Amino acid sequence: MALIVKKFGGSSVATPEKIRAVASRVLNEQKTGDKTIVVVSAMGDTTDDLVTLAKEITGTIDQIYNREMDMLLTTGEQVSIALLAMAFQKLGHPAVSFTGSQAGIATNEIHCKAKIIGIDPVKVFNELEAGKIVVVAGFQGLTDKGEITTLGRGGSDTTAVALAAVLKADHCEIYTDVDGIYSTDPRMVPSARRMKEITYNEMLEMARLGAGVMHPRSVELGKHYGIPIHVRSTFVQEPGTFIREEYTMEEKEFVIRGVTHDTNVAKIAILGVPDIPGIAYKIFSVLANSNIDVDMIVQSIRSSEKNIIDMVFTIAKSDVSQAKVIMDQLGKKMEFNGILIEENVAKVSVVGAGMLGNPGIAATTFGALAEAGINIGVISTSEISISCLIQEDKVKEAVNAIHARFFPK
Repeated sequence: MALIVKKFGGSSVATPEKIRAVASRVLNEQKTGDKTIVVVSAMGDTTDDLVTLAKEITGTIDQIYNREMDMLLTTGEQVSIALLAMAFQKLGHPAVSFTGSQAGIATNEIHCKAKIIGIDPVKVFNELEAGKIVVVAGFQGLTDKGEITTLGRGGSDTTAVALAAVLKADHCEIYTDVDGIYSTDPRMVPSARRMKEITYNEMLEMARLGAGVMHPRSVELGKHYGIPIHVRSTFVQEPGTFIREEYTMEEKEFVIRGVTHDTNVAKIAILGVPDIPGIAYKIFSVLANSNIDVDMIVQSIRSSEKNIIDMVFTIAKSDVSQAKVIMDQLGKKMEFNGILIEENVAKVSVVGAGMLGNPGIAATTFGALAEAGINIGVISTSEISISCLIQEDKVKEAVNAIHARFFPK
């Protein structure tokens, strides 16, 4: 007897036929005495379609509309949970659907980027005890003021792992349209290698750097609470990739685990910044207060005589309009020489815990890009990753070049 959380993404529940197939699969895999929670995303491209509708009304998606965007986007999951609960009932098994708020998921007050701050799973637990399958809407929650919020793209993964953590589930399964986690995007590199397992730290770094198969906060939760996560395909029965704390001996031989890319990137350069104590704090604290994540920060001396510097950093492309307003306001107060914003950039990264104690990983990465004729704009590193900012139209070439170097056929 086990308590299992299963999450199915939008492609897995895109049509009535696929919803029925998901219900059949869950019931076929359920053993006597098992308690099952199923977390689902909106059907297919529903979220994208809702965003398009909003743009047709507003002309653009601006921060001022964030509350209403949350109200709009959460309707997508409400449709899929109701239909899936009906599918279970049609197959003869009792089931009940819950929105995020009904499932007791509490979040902070940041619309469109909310974080889960607690879960009161009493209603979920009671229905499980009554023998029902509980179908929960992913991607959403409720503030203590009764406001509906969303967790950001990929937030259904976070919902699933958070529920698994608070209910002390035996394991959490993430079903998607691919059969596991690959060394890079298999749609971009056909020779990409599927991994049998990967550590929490490596998966967290890959997710943060652009691997779309998992949401970073879901991996953080899995690591913190020690919840094994199994990423597998909705459409085949074979095992996928296990995210866990340590490897088996079979997997330890790989120095680099993956090559990721992220095209939701923009570069901001602030020119002629006064080189005085606290200037970086003044700039980045304002961005942080607006919930804009900053990455790949570089500071360079422009003129030692004039005591000014240049600052370059990256943000998500989706935050550019908001960041531009903030930078323009700061520029007037601090008398910057100029602000340049580039949106035609992308980030490629190599990730692997094995690079610790293995010199030459950076040189190999830079060499692969050099041979492909790709210029590097900005470089950043962590203990287990190296990231390069390049031109967006060079992403496919860059990923293939780096992958071929670390994962030869």
